[in-house]
Amino acid sequence: MESKRTPVFFGTIISWMLFAFIGFGMWGCPTYNVWQQEMSGRAEFAKAEQNRRILIEEAAANLEAEKLNAQAEIERAKGAAEAIKIENGSISEKYIQYLWVRQQKNLGDKTVIYIPTEANLPILEAGRIPKIPNYSGDGN
Repeated sequence: MESKRTPVFFGTIISWMLFAFIGFGMWGCPTYNVWQQEMSGRAEFAKAEQNRRILIEEAAANLEAEKLNAQAEIERAKGAAEAIKIENGSISEKYIQYLWVRQQKNLGDKTVIYIPTEANLPILEAGRIPKIPNYSGDGN
């Protein structure tokens, strides 16, 4: 008699284990989905917080750079004022030419051709050619 009970007993145990597994899945899957969404939300929040901190640091760095640029501009103005004071308050034509030549080193690989005019000023609009209207004798 025991031999007939053994397969039924194992079948019952396997059935109960299957029902327990299905019940655990029905409870565990929604719980896992809620937990997974919560963890995803926390990760997005941490990422947004980090991005906000990065923006704040960049803004602070930009502010510091602008302050330093302003100080550099003030020092350049003081230098120019001192140079004018050395020139006795008047800028001569030779000094203006010196400044123009000194500025040419900032052009890099560009080429500037200087053609002196009657006033010794460079021609700034030499690259522009005005359009000349076509006046033909055929009436058009």
